[in-house]
Amino acid sequence: MIVLGSAILGAILGALQAKKRKGKPLDLLQYAAIYAMIFAVVGLFITIILHRMAV
Repeated sequence: MIVLGSAILGAILGALQAKKRKGKPLDLLQYAAIYAMIFAVVGLFITIILHRMAV
């Protein structure tokens, strides 16, 4: 759940960043995809850490 939420948050933030830089629609998609991937990996590590702490 953390991974999915962070990926969605990353996509939103990436699109906003591209829009702020006056990007074209493909720029918006690229930024959204890259930010979603980065945030998903961070969310994955957070999930792993939380699971390790619970054991």
